[in-house]
Amino acid sequence: MALDPDFVALFCCPQCRGKLSSEKAPEGFACVGCKLFYSVEDDVPNFNVEDARPWAPSETPAL
Repeated sequence: MALDPDFVALFCCPQCRGKLSSEKAPEGFACVGCKLFYSVEDDVPNFNVEDARPWAPSETPAL
């Protein structure tokens, strides 16, 4: 992902405002609080809650 780490640090979950963790495979951001995964497509994060997928920290989200 070609996003500036200082910029990424400002991101929060659009649903619960929790902290997001950056995930490498698949590429995206995961919220530990509400267990949602937000994908990155063409280096653009998609923070639309309706497009988010369920996520469990021990597994890869279903795409």
